Amino acid sequence: MEYEHLRHSDPEVYDAIRNEIERERNNILLIASENYVSSSILEVQGSVFTNKYAEGYPGKRYYGGCEFADIVESLAIERAKELFAAEHVNVQPHSGSQANMAVYFSILKPGDAILGMSLSHGGHLSHGASVNFSGIFYRIISYGVNRNTGFIDYDEVRDMALKNSPKIIVAGASAYSRIIDFQALSGIAKEAGAYLMADIAHIAGLVATGLHPSPVPYADFVTTTTHKTLRGPRGGMIMCRAEYAKAIDKSIFPGIQGGPLAHVIAAKAVALKEALSSEFRKYQENVVRNARTLAAELIKKGFRVISGGTDNHMMLVDLTSKAVTGKEAETALDTVGITVNKNVIPFDERPPTVTSGIRLGTPSVTTRGMGEREMIEIADIISSMIQDRSNPEVIKTLSARVKVLCDSFPVY
Repeated sequence: MEYEHLRHSDPEVYDAIRNEIERERNNILLIASENYVSSSILEVQGSVFTNKYAEGYPGKRYYGGCEFADIVESLAIERAKELFAAEHVNVQPHSGSQANMAVYFSILKPGDAILGMSLSHGGHLSHGASVNFSGIFYRIISYGVNRNTGFIDYDEVRDMALKNSPKIIVAGASAYSRIIDFQALSGIAKEAGAYLMADIAHIAGLVATGLHPSPVPYADFVTTTTHKTLRGPRGGMIMCRAEYAKAIDKSIFPGIQGGPLAHVIAAKAVALKEALSSEFRKYQENVVRNARTLAAELIKKGFRVISGGTDNHMMLVDLTSKAVTGKEAETALDTVGITVNKNVIPFDERPPTVTSGIRLGTPSVTTRGMGEREMIEIADIISSMIQDRSNPEVIKTLSARVKVLCDSFPVY
């Protein structure tokens, strides 16, 4: 994509895009929620479908001229059903948070109780954070991880559910590196008389390929983003049992959204077709293998990885013993071309703007074709930079090593 029209019509935006292309090409991206989409998805998301209003659903629109929008939305729905073995799918949510909002609005009233994972222990804003709509509209009870193991304590979750009688239990996380036992949480929800919603935004690609147990057989509702490990456009999606289909569709439109983004839905359809391929399964296997190797190498170098390792695409690294904050580490690593995000760790004594940890993920580097050997190299660069982050010669040497990796595994 050369952006020739944009180059003449708006040079400032053109320059920003070109600079972003170079940043993505010349940096090692280790943010767990990011990935590189395919060229096909980039083309579709910039297509003429961006011009089309299509309020309603396929075959039942409130605008004329939706026959082709119906085709791409129907393709996205059917492909998602096949990929996740879901009874009903809504592909219109603009984001994962809006997918969660739609589920809440379909079955909850203001003041109802939600039992979700604490943001400070790895949950998501929309699972009940006080600053989020979920924490404003609903009564929140939060569970977390065991201080000693870093794993979810399902006995504790059960006790909290039986004591507080939540209307819904939310499973899923944005910074938890272990397998989530959806079957156990389903049993807890049934015992407590609660609905179960599984938010698989981070692990959707792993679930789709059988590398993480699926919540679809156990949860009343499953929400996800379509980017991250699923490697599609930024957006959301809801899967549910057939009995909740009308309530979910009504909650999205006209409940919380107007016109769906037809160009993004078309891109979701392309991503879901890609996810049905055998190559996608191999890719997800490599994502997990790379994450385990990166975590193991960091542990060898004296870093504490929360829960002692990872079962998925990410890890949470405690920097306390390295006498550096997450904010300082993020800034230092960016200096040599490694992009990470600072992240609170469970029981963190520092504020979210500073943090004691960083979150690392392997989807983007795996998309570039990097493997275990490169993960060993990246771990060594991270360790060396954090240890000698004020040494100009070290910075120069490590920057050169990052450049070699990026040049060896080009993207776009």
